Amino acid sequence: MDIKSIIGLVIALILVVIALNPGILPLSAETVAKMQELKESHFLIERSGNITAAHILTLIGALALIWAIYTILKLIINATAKDGHSRTVAILTTGLLRYLAVITAFIWGLSILGVNTGAVLAGAGIIGLIIGFGAQSLIEDIITGLFIIFERQYEVGDIIILDDFRGRVRSIGVRTTVIEDEGGNLKVVNNSDIRNFQNRSQNDSYAVVDAAVSYDTDITRLEKMIPDMLREMYNANQDLYLSKPEYMGVEELGDSAVLLRFRAKTKEENVFKAKRQLNRDIKVLFDAAGIEIPFPQIVVHKADR
Repeated sequence: MDIKSIIGLVIALILVVIALNPGILPLSAETVAKMQELKESHFLIERSGNITAAHILTLIGALALIWAIYTILKLIINATAKDGHSRTVAILTTGLLRYLAVITAFIWGLSILGVNTGAVLAGAGIIGLIIGFGAQSLIEDIITGLFIIFERQYEVGDIIILDDFRGRVRSIGVRTTVIEDEGGNLKVVNNSDIRNFQNRSQNDSYAVVDAAVSYDTDITRLEKMIPDMLREMYNANQDLYLSKPEYMGVEELGDSAVLLRFRAKTKEENVFKAKRQLNRDIKVLFDAAGIEIPFPQIVVHKADR
């Protein structure tokens, strides 16, 4: 649990208790009586137009109650989030609860202060209708975010590639998705702008390495040695490789070397680490076997004059 949320919850509950029991404060009898009247009417007051200390204290209590309910629900939702999908749904749900709490606090607060909330809501509905025509992208972001979550296109913690940005999904909000790359850089993308992405966490990945050997190398002899080499690689790195690395064959006849392709199955989060380790293992084992990894060579012909 977040210690800040717990402290905020305790403070909110204290304020609620005070609002419901004003007699514990050193207030005038008139103020206490007024607050008792407000409490009995569920925090709603007469439309007198006069804002008194009772109104302010009642408003504080109401806001504290909303905050307490929001915090309790948030703690319950986060406590039930166990896997990637439930964490994703939890983040979206708490985001929606936050908006709902703010709206409720605003309307309830106006009611406590004696404002005709019916007229306010009617005016807000007209204004909202006008704004809605210019907020189509916002609506599209929200709807797309819901589809992403309920269709499980990706979850919090998944590694995705969006355009040329590869990173781990840190949060999925009502409007935006936050992605963090290996360097800690954050990319915030509107949900409606997330198209043609790759979810690299749905399946295991392969670290692929091309190793160059000299044209003088006896390929047949080398290929007989490779299975033992790969077994040694796997035994030394079972925490990184999910299975024994594979020799795929001759990938290319280059200008100065023969390229042999190797690959190792690993988790997507370890794909770059596995590639670096595979490069190192191949170099060490080639050195031990006396296999030459050549430098680029250029043949120069000198014409007779």
